[in-house]
Parts: sequence; structure tokens; C-alpha cells
Amino acid sequence: MKKYASGKVREVYDLEDGRMVIVTTDRISAFDVILPTMITDKGKVLNALANFWFDYTKDIVKNHMISSDLKDMPAEFQKPEFEGRTILVKKLKMIPYEVIVRGYMFGSMYEAYKKGEPFLGHKFEKEYQQAEKLDEPIVTPSTKAAEGHDINVTLDYMKKDLGEELGTKIEKAALAIYKKCYEHAYKNGIIIADTKFEFGLDENGELVLGDEVLTPDSSRFWDLSKYKVGGSPASYDKQFVRDWLKENNLAGDPNIKEIPADVVAKTSAIYKECEKKICHK
Repeated sequence: MKKYASGKVREVYDLEDGRMVIVTTDRISAFDVILPTMITDKGKVLNALANFWFDYTKDIVKNHMISSDLKDMPAEFQKPEFEGRTILVKKLKMIPYEVIVRGYMFGSMYEAYKKGEPFLGHKFEKEYQQAEKLDEPIVTPSTKAAEGHDINVTLDYMKKDLGEELGTKIEKAALAIYKKCYEHAYKNGIIIADTKFEFGLDENGELVLGDEVLTPDSSRFWDLSKYKVGGSPASYDKQFVRDWLKENNLAGDPNIKEIPADVVAKTSAIYKECEKKICHK
């Protein structure tokens, strides 16, 4: 077994038999900096949400999950600290794109729209306010950069690169997953404004959903009870930490020493509330 990757939040181990172990830590990053203070149980929340959605969407597309039971994993992981944050998965040949589905006029898309510019090949004929729901969700991929920032590209670009058949299959799967999960979250008080998916191919060349899925780290979750068009809705994610960093002129500062206990507690509570709403109804 060897460590395959160490990301901002996840540690990935290659069992070198076609399987991998992914451990989701309590680390948090903001403004491209991994912060020095852990957010209590954040990794367990992300893991629980992703596992819930993997099971919920397996009728649409296969996913990489094998087991979340530590007994199925090598002895090194059969320890209390790995409980609830560790999964055994199938190793895939990952497709080098993040597949972003956007259901609301927000963020960089809204900035382009305000200037009257198309957004990654999408033109909007009707008038939209900030945070307004789109008539239909759209797919806007980005290339996965080994270093630096990912680059947003058009859907046509991805389809030309991967081939029309595979590109269309990815587009349809991403939209189907988003729409099914959107309905579940909405009836439980959460709006999934946008999200990103990652796909791979298995040993038979079949499309498989991998990485994480529909967590507050990979999605924009809004509180339905506080949602209003025309502004920036309250969200279930690390925005609370980002706001604290900005207020204290620490955004992007790699030398930050720690996050205050009250900010940690509030952020942890936001993540846990999100899990409770989605997974326990």
C-alpha cells in the first residue's frame, strides 16, 4: 500500500490491487490555503453525505464505492480514528475534467451575464436576477490542473476532447444526478445551487462516478428558508470561515496561526445541520 495523494481535505491510499482507501480529514481550506485549525467532525459529515448520495444515485450511474466498513479494509485503517471518515473504493481511470452543473444565476456566471456576455458557450435570452433559478440547469466543465487553478471550458470543448459519445454520456449523467438530488434536498430545506462531479472509467470502459459527490465542499448549498432572489443567499458551507478571514484581513494568508474556537464551533454546526437535513429524512 502506498499513499497515492494528499489533497486539501482527503488522504488517498493505493492498495495496488485495483482498490483505494480514501480518508476524509477535518481539514478546511479557504482562499487556496489549508487552514491550521481542524473543523470538528467535518470529515465525517462530508463522508456521510457523499456515501448517502452515492447510494441515492446508483440507479443513474455506477459509482466507485466498495465499502464504508472498516472490517473490509487493511488492518492499518481498523482503528477508531478512521471510523466514519474512510471508504474503500474501486480505482478508476479518472476523466481529467470537473463537471460543474449550475442551476442558479450566480457567481462567475452572473458576473458574465451582467456584462451581457455569454458564459462558457451559454447565452441567456430572458432576464435574470442574482440567485434566480435557471429555466434548466447547465453543464460547464473545467479542466483539472495538476498545479494552479482549473480552467473553465465549454461543453463542446470537453466533447471534442473526449469524443462526442463519452462527452454526451457525462453530460446526461451529471444533469440526471443533479436533478434527482436537487429534488431530495429541496424538500428537506436545502437548495443545491450548483455542484461539481468527477467521473472515471472502470476496467470495462464504463462510466463511473468517483471522488466526492454533493457535499458542502463541492457544492453551493443554500438554506431554503432564508432564500431570496436578488442577493447572496445564506449557505451551508465554509462561507462563515471565509467571512471571518476577510474581516480579519487574513484571506489567502499562508501564515495564519489558528481559527478561533467560536468560528470552529459555528462552522462545524453548519456542516452537521446540512448532514442532518439531507441524510436523516
